[in-house]
Amino acid sequence: MQEMAEATKAVVDKALARTGDISTLPEVTARIIELVEDPKSTARDMHELIKTDPALSTRVLKVVNSAFYGLPGQIASVDRAIVLLGLSAVKNIAIAASVSRMFKGQDVGGGFTAKDLWRHSIAVAVTGRLLANRSGFAGAADEVFLAGLIHDLGILIERQAFPDQLTEVVEACSCGKGNFLDLENEIIGADHQQFGFGLTTKWKFPKNLRAVIALHHEPDLLAPELQSFGNLVRVADVLVCAEKIGFHLTACHEVLTEELLATVQLTEEELPELFDQIYEGVDTAEASLGASA
Repeated sequence: MQEMAEATKAVVDKALARTGDISTLPEVTARIIELVEDPKSTARDMHELIKTDPALSTRVLKVVNSAFYGLPGQIASVDRAIVLLGLSAVKNIAIAASVSRMFKGQDVGGGFTAKDLWRHSIAVAVTGRLLANRSGFAGAADEVFLAGLIHDLGILIERQAFPDQLTEVVEACSCGKGNFLDLENEIIGADHQQFGFGLTTKWKFPKNLRAVIALHHEPDLLAPELQSFGNLVRVADVLVCAEKIGFHLTACHEVLTEELLATVQLTEEELPELFDQIYEGVDTAEASLGASA
């Protein structure tokens, strides 16, 4: 088992070294993450940092004034936006602006594009936030949204470092030759959870977030205090894959059982209404956060 873990880590490290710019987080975003993690930080600190990046300032105001947040009236200043939304929400906007640039260019394989993966990621983020708000975890909604947004970043690392192998994985999964994670491990030597963990570790993301990224298909393996967080991301992922929103292969083998839905206090009878909210939320978020071209 130890040898297997070391072999997998070697594959992940090699991939991150080969991806270069794609795995480098913009400096201002990295500083925002550090700032939010510092309990002494204030809205003023955030404003001073964001104003050093005019493009990011513009993006924050665009999102704040969009239907995604539904705030009354137009917000004209970044400092007002930070006060209204909070540091965590502004962090999400900054990270969304940074990672959206990664979802461009080459196909993922099997007829899917990077834009399909971006739409899937936004859909899981939106669904996770909906589930958090309706199941008593509203206080964690921002973090669940962020986890959903970045949960499949590992696939982009695979696309850059192992494009032929990823295409093989996608095509094999599409043909029903196995589930996505098993095929990744068999063909590439690691799965997208592990690549995502490696990337978010490099980016110095919070430990809890990195843990959920590493086990979003297997939240039962998380520490007990993180399992509710992990379940929200997992169920959101399964729901979105079941609806085939964007790139939907990673959890297409999972079934929406009553037991799975119960982990986030959801029933089958509530699904039609929830799907309506998901589609509406995805369209709004995609327009607000920016999609790849």
